[in-house]
Amino acid sequence: MLLNKRITIQTACFFSMLFFSITIFAQEPADFVNPFIGTSNYGAAFPGPIAPRGMASISPFNVAGPQNRPLEKDSQWLSNPYVKENTFLTGFSQVNLSGVGCPELGVILLMPTTGNVEIDHLKYGSTYSDEIAKVAFYSVNIDKYKVKGEFTASKRVGVSRFTFPKGQSNILLNLGLGLTNEEGAMIKVVSPTEIEGMRSVGSFCYNSPEDAYPVYFVAKFSKPADKFGVWKKPAKYNGAEAQWMGYNGKARIMENTIKTVVGDSIGSYFSYKFNKQETVEVKIGISYVSIENARENLEKETGSKSFDAVYKETYNEWNEELSKILVEGGSTDDKTIFYTALYHTLIHPNTLNDVNGEYPVIKRTKIGKTGGTRYTVFSLWDTYRNMHPLTSLIYPKQQSDMIKSMLEMYDENGWLPKWELNSTETFTMVGDPASIVIVDACLKGIQDFDIYKAYYAMLKGADQIENNPLRPGLKEYIEKGYLSTNYRGPVSTTQEYNSSDYAISLLAKALGKKDDYIRFTKRSLSYQKLYDKDLKLLRPRTANGKWYEPFDPVSGANFEENVGFIEGNAWQYAFMVPHDIKGLIKLMGGDKPFSDQLQKVFDIKQFDMANEPDIAYPYLFNYIKGEEWKSQEMVKKLVKEYFQNKPKGLPGNDDTGTMSAWLVYSMMGIYPISPGDPIYTITTPMFHRVTIKLDPRYYKKESIVIERQVNNDGKINSIEINGKPHNSFFISHEDFVNGTKLKVIQN
Repeated sequence: MLLNKRITIQTACFFSMLFFSITIFAQEPADFVNPFIGTSNYGAAFPGPIAPRGMASISPFNVAGPQNRPLEKDSQWLSNPYVKENTFLTGFSQVNLSGVGCPELGVILLMPTTGNVEIDHLKYGSTYSDEIAKVAFYSVNIDKYKVKGEFTASKRVGVSRFTFPKGQSNILLNLGLGLTNEEGAMIKVVSPTEIEGMRSVGSFCYNSPEDAYPVYFVAKFSKPADKFGVWKKPAKYNGAEAQWMGYNGKARIMENTIKTVVGDSIGSYFSYKFNKQETVEVKIGISYVSIENARENLEKETGSKSFDAVYKETYNEWNEELSKILVEGGSTDDKTIFYTALYHTLIHPNTLNDVNGEYPVIKRTKIGKTGGTRYTVFSLWDTYRNMHPLTSLIYPKQQSDMIKSMLEMYDENGWLPKWELNSTETFTMVGDPASIVIVDACLKGIQDFDIYKAYYAMLKGADQIENNPLRPGLKEYIEKGYLSTNYRGPVSTTQEYNSSDYAISLLAKALGKKDDYIRFTKRSLSYQKLYDKDLKLLRPRTANGKWYEPFDPVSGANFEENVGFIEGNAWQYAFMVPHDIKGLIKLMGGDKPFSDQLQKVFDIKQFDMANEPDIAYPYLFNYIKGEEWKSQEMVKKLVKEYFQNKPKGLPGNDDTGTMSAWLVYSMMGIYPISPGDPIYTITTPMFHRVTIKLDPRYYKKESIVIERQVNNDGKINSIEINGKPHNSFFISHEDFVNGTKLKVIQN
């Protein structure tokens, strides 16, 4: 008995230790995020820290050096502050965009140096090594100065920590560098521990200079500087004009001055004389309203908190958000690409308002105030397709606040947003996508906003003929059913208008607006007038109704100009009528001609995983009975080929989370096949089990589980919902979120 008792005690101790070690080393969802994914192959992601939907972010800036790109900051179409292959670091920018296709922000650069103060970034720039990037944290060694930089962020404050060697050390704040196409800045040293200022940004995608706007900042240092100063580089004058202006071609450095300096290429420095290795922390508060608000953001969010305390808070916030979806099974790489993708969908839209609720209204005529969150960066041509539907499912309160932000923009500007950025409407891309986002959310049960205001805002965009910035060519579209070659990208623009009209018809039906329902349903089908039955493709027509000649269906891929299409060609837009796939099947002559033509897109290598118009195509085989396996195989193949745990692990520009949202859905085994329609199509989950935690403010159930049962060849044999057969590869949003378990059985 004594021997058995000893064995029992030893066994209990062993399992206790085993449980303890598993608990200690269990990885949280946030631990799987790899921010380096998307920093190559034009993914336009940055590896530095940001809070979920944060205003402030920090990115290493390595795109302004002699080895990596031309010297002029806007001489190359580059939309991100960091490229993994580059090697020359010139600072750390404090406000950045993620996954966009045009250069903007990437300003307010902080750079640590040692020795004498040097203000030319081509001279003070350095190679770097030992990069570490994870949720809410980035660190790097700056080779030239043997300085270690560490970075984290709260919602509106970037926090930097520099560890300097013995000797003279400097922290530069450069307002001359950046990705933005605007110039102009202001800077002032307030005290040996504080700098304040402003940087002008704007003209996204080379829009009008009238769109320039300020980003304000306050920087606080943990140690007072022994010396400080500001610099100003001369303007670009020539010859006698330069002499008349008093410039000698050299930068002016003003030591120990607290005067305000204004100009294009200006900056400030703090210098220290250290007798041993020392650490300096710098907190930079950001605001789009005022310097005073930037200071308040800094004090209220970070105050006297240490670097480590800020990091822990932001890490915990990220982990809470990412834990809304829990996955089981799959490899470490599978989990890494999944949670990194979910992370990327939680960067934009991001917070615009300060801690006191203030924000600049559209056109910046005054300051507004909100009791919730005013969101910004609405890249809607991209995100209406899957990112916003994902937000409605997983983060419905955020989606509600985003819609309220859109309606505030309508109040301020008279129009729903198209491509809004920091309260400037860029009108980039085509279509009227806000309507689709709002209807999609509303029909999924997010209705805590003024639905009738939203409806009439949609009608204005869809019906007002004159002076309509959302829908150029609306008169011709209504009269003919399509845009002619008199307009840019007439076929794809017609398709986008169709999609928006369909969404409006759905809301009209829900609101009992029968006439509007009939009218917009009819309008949504007008793409059929552009269908060429011989080619089985859509093609442009001229103003007199004739087919445009000469017509090359392949022309327009890879951003090549094309008369008929925007960022794509006839093949990549051939099936972009997600609301009427059954009608398109009939138009093409039935299931087999449709399936053959769809397969041809892939066979002749015209499918583009990196662009939006065709990203739903792999799922369209689900409409053809008996060919659903093609969708299952195609989606798995594309995930394996284009989404990987490496810097090149995105197929191209992330488009503010759109490509990442595609991956999140695809790995879970569902996809919002027709934006606006509250339905999902089903394919093979890539994890054994996925648990989606549902927000009780919007959904009745606590969670929904997607489970995969695998037997042999991987093809889906049957689907069950709550243990009962589900005889379809489509499921309504209502049935999905009110279920308990969606089970996919493979035989």
